[in-house]
Amino acid sequence: MPELPEIEIVKRSLIKMINKARIIDIKISRKSKYLILHFTKKILLIHFGMTGKFLVLNSKKKEIAKTSFYYDLNILPKHNHIYFFLSGGKTLIYNDVRRFGFMKLYNNRKINDVKHISKLGPEPFSKKINISYFKNIIKNKNVNIKILLMDQTFICGLGNIYVNEVLFMSNINPLRKCKKLNNNEIKKIILNIKLVLKIAISKGGSSIKNFNNTDGKSGSFQQLFKVYGREKKFCSSTPCKGIVRKINISNRSSFFCNKCQK
Repeated sequence: MPELPEIEIVKRSLIKMINKARIIDIKISRKSKYLILHFTKKILLIHFGMTGKFLVLNSKKKEIAKTSFYYDLNILPKHNHIYFFLSGGKTLIYNDVRRFGFMKLYNNRKINDVKHISKLGPEPFSKKINISYFKNIIKNKNVNIKILLMDQTFICGLGNIYVNEVLFMSNINPLRKCKKLNNNEIKKIILNIKLVLKIAISKGGSSIKNFNNTDGKSGSFQQLFKVYGREKKFCSSTPCKGIVRKINISNRSSFFCNKCQK
């Protein structure tokens, strides 16, 4: 499933290609893993599910730009579910093979009042994510840190790939009880959340299966993975001689070094 960096790349791609095209008026933004189209009196909330993607068809040049996930040169029209006909001869097409994604249109609603958004925690880059916020949440929490970071009501937008990387860079075992973290460990987690996501966005996201950007190029952050998907390999930290282990936490694959993550 696409995570925050990949949705951010889709947002930037659409702004680049269609933000000036006329439906009437449109603004494109992102909240957590949701893409949001803002019209004059309506809000369109979009979740890509597992295989949702946007295609931008330029009828004048007879070209299709792929803006999202699971890029496929043999895209089947039967999986095109919604068409937006734009000025300038462009058509924005929503294609979703597995149909786990959705679009919901709201009339005259503030985005924070929408039920999918209202319960979300702050964005990872928000100034609200600080040591005080973290400590206030975890003081009565008996769950492990991996589960907490995946909780969208705590921090929205973090997904499995990036949580694995953040905990590795912070030298923290995913099974550690979050209430036992000290201030220095909390600070490292906060800094690495922002760092990992910024790098992932700059690298075009992660192409685990076949995610591509608008130019048909794969994201390259997967080439920088320190721990995700590296089961039984040596730890990527130079002085460490540990081995990467894989366990399941809440039915999600979790990778960590058995030596340097305490």
